[in-house]
Amino acid sequence: MWHLSLSMESDTRETLAAQLRNALRRQIDQGALRPGTRVPSSRQLAKDLGVSRTVVVEAYEQLCAEGYLTSQRGSGTSVADAAPAEVGSALTTDETPTPEVWDLRAGGTDVSAFPRQDWIRSVSAVVRAAGPRELGYAPPSGLPPVRRTLAGYLGRVRGVRVRPEHLMVTSGFAQGLALLCRVLRDQGHDAVGVEDPGHPGEWAFIADAGLRPVAVPVDRHGIRVDDLAATGVRAVLTTPASQFPTGAALSPQRREHLLAWARAVDGYVVEDDFDAAFVAPAQRMPALQSLAPDRVVYAGSASKVLAPALRLGWLAAPPGLAASIERVRAGWDIGCSGLDQLAFARLVDSGAFDRHLRRLRAEFQRRRQAVHQHVARHLPGASPLSGDGGLQTYLVLPRWCAEESMVEAARRRSVLVRGGRFHALRHDDRPPALVLGYAGVRGSDLGRGLAGLATAYRDLTP
Repeated sequence: MWHLSLSMESDTRETLAAQLRNALRRQIDQGALRPGTRVPSSRQLAKDLGVSRTVVVEAYEQLCAEGYLTSQRGSGTSVADAAPAEVGSALTTDETPTPEVWDLRAGGTDVSAFPRQDWIRSVSAVVRAAGPRELGYAPPSGLPPVRRTLAGYLGRVRGVRVRPEHLMVTSGFAQGLALLCRVLRDQGHDAVGVEDPGHPGEWAFIADAGLRPVAVPVDRHGIRVDDLAATGVRAVLTTPASQFPTGAALSPQRREHLLAWARAVDGYVVEDDFDAAFVAPAQRMPALQSLAPDRVVYAGSASKVLAPALRLGWLAAPPGLAASIERVRAGWDIGCSGLDQLAFARLVDSGAFDRHLRRLRAEFQRRRQAVHQHVARHLPGASPLSGDGGLQTYLVLPRWCAEESMVEAARRRSVLVRGGRFHALRHDDRPPALVLGYAGVRGSDLGRGLAGLATAYRDLTP
């Protein structure tokens, strides 16, 4: 059992998650926690500290996004090999400049694009109008006016069919997934199907929640439903709008087949709609939930479209399942920040959120085109698997290019990138690949990172 020496204070204004996050970051920056050091599971650390597991999950998720921690199925959570130095810390001085590193790992978003002025105006308007009700405790499932705004927005832009009372505001997607896993386990599920390749952090999270992640292959048309049916599971987590990390959209035929499977096994499809806003409008299909609200749990968050720091997410669940989720949620916490919820609703109602998404979509489209053009010119033999949307490119490498060698060669050129096998649950003979994230790096730095990647590729070319 892994142990960690930490303490939490009660006489501070910091939230428990912020305290834990800052304490872990400080220990990593100061060298007390070395690269590769294992940290306890979220369940164990929550028990050790006497806090809710969602507190630990939130802290771990944020530190993974910042590059301090890394999580992979079978290896648990550990300190990243190249944890970033804290800005302004004593470890970084003018006399010892830190070399530039271009981080092309998938999973991030460009927080420099956060609409600061629009958010400030929204927060100011909310605070000015706030009365005793708005400044009190928010209902665990979210403030009713916020749920009405969110239900209307999701119906307008994604075709989601949900009544406000069946919509829950969560502390990001992680909390929503944790709630679902708990309810599924209570209903007798012991496993959840997951896309392969997919998100290792989610697999570890599901396993930590007491369920077994079962690999289901993905191809150019999305998750392979015949293989899903052969697993015997009755719930599956999928990214149909733009599969992570391949970018493949679930085809209309597969969508119908997947919903027929859910009805046949009396099961559920969990739709993680994390980046549908960045799929080209011409290729974007309505949410899978719009076809079967009784079988699909729709999940989304503000992490990729605004900033992970907001910790705002949402679940639209079938009525029977929604009631079970609410009962579990009532025993976990007392809900998300009511002021943040109201500020987000005002951002949506004012039209500022739509304007922000249009700008961000155009920017990521330019980056996606730049990546594909650069690959075509400077990485001969490599080819993107899909090109319609998403926040990363799954780049299939020629057979002669060893994946691990390419990742290491890129690191020597100060480029951080992950191979396709990092996102693989099954070990098989799939072609070597890279997953290039272009959302988490500033647009002006993307070209430098790609140039370093091209040099690393030339170093390995026979």
